[in-house]
Amino acid sequence: MIERPAYLEEIRFQFDVHPVVAILGPRQCGKTTLARMYADRYATGSVTRFDLEDPLHRARLESPKLALQDLRGLVVIDEVQRAPDLFEVLRVLVDRPYSPVRFLILGSASRDLIPQSSESLAGRIGHIELTPLSLAEVGPGHMRHLWHAGGYPPSFLAASERAGAAWRKAYVATFLERDIPALGINIAPEALRRFWMMLAHYHGQTMNYSEMGRSFGASDNTIRRYLDLLSSTFMVRQLAPWHENIKKRQVKSPKIYIRDSGILHTLLGLDSQDALQFHPKLGPSWEGFALESIIRQYRADPGDCYFWSVYGRAELDLMLIAGGRRIGFEIKHTDSPHITPSLRTACKDLKLDNAHIVYPGDDVFPLSATISALGMNRILDAGA
Repeated sequence: MIERPAYLEEIRFQFDVHPVVAILGPRQCGKTTLARMYADRYATGSVTRFDLEDPLHRARLESPKLALQDLRGLVVIDEVQRAPDLFEVLRVLVDRPYSPVRFLILGSASRDLIPQSSESLAGRIGHIELTPLSLAEVGPGHMRHLWHAGGYPPSFLAASERAGAAWRKAYVATFLERDIPALGINIAPEALRRFWMMLAHYHGQTMNYSEMGRSFGASDNTIRRYLDLLSSTFMVRQLAPWHENIKKRQVKSPKIYIRDSGILHTLLGLDSQDALQFHPKLGPSWEGFALESIIRQYRADPGDCYFWSVYGRAELDLMLIAGGRRIGFEIKHTDSPHITPSLRTACKDLKLDNAHIVYPGDDVFPLSATISALGMNRILDAGA
């Protein structure tokens, strides 16, 4: 079992502020294990657990107020997106004077897909997004394995590459055939699978809705709906473009990334590290893996993460706004990082405070007064 102390501390902090804390993240990323860790170490009094994938537990909560109103201590409710009407009951219970209960709710969909959590519990709920395992949690010595296998614990901790690949294939099938219908979304699994696999080939590219629609045989609106669905279930990141007030034609569509590198490799049919090394998507795969690692290390909100591109002239893979500073990242799969003309232009036009070239190495060294080469195994020194 891998420790996740930063998340445990965040749960503790959120309970200091709110009577309800929601841990949201993709299925199998470790939400249930994290909730158990928190209950074992920090909960005072009794702990009651409900798993809404269990028919018996769902039956117990058919009359939720009766089932919950006499409970004390900590109540953990797993897969809460299966019972969206529950949030109104939680509001009534936590609004009681000197309420004796705190609720830790776990969900496999974002606030976009379970808006009742924000609407019914406004001011009463703190949200935490739990990601699959990060480099900070597994250690830099496991960086290449994390890149290939991805961060889902059953994949990362699998006994062999073959076992990890088999788990990821089953995960994709279960997500399409069970998890999406469980959210009340009526999309044929095969259609969504084909779309997801097409997105894997767009990984690291600017989204062209019309081109994708022609390839997929669907309207632009359908493409946007499918893309938003995969984003709201934590499968895809839509990285927003930054628009600077300059007289240059800047890209205005988002860039698309499959958030977990292991899932990306499965969608591309890459079952081993050797297969990845000779695949044309090696560079984009590294870019997506590094990008997710940087965002997690800086604990950056989606609204503070951008890319920037000027048609035919310059681009920047990632710009973070942190503490009022603009930090740029150019991500390269190379063993000899150097300053490119594109990065110089980005530094000038965007007025970056500093910039890094992130590469798969172990060292950090300056390339100019404001630009450094940053080995991925030293990324943990950034954003601290």
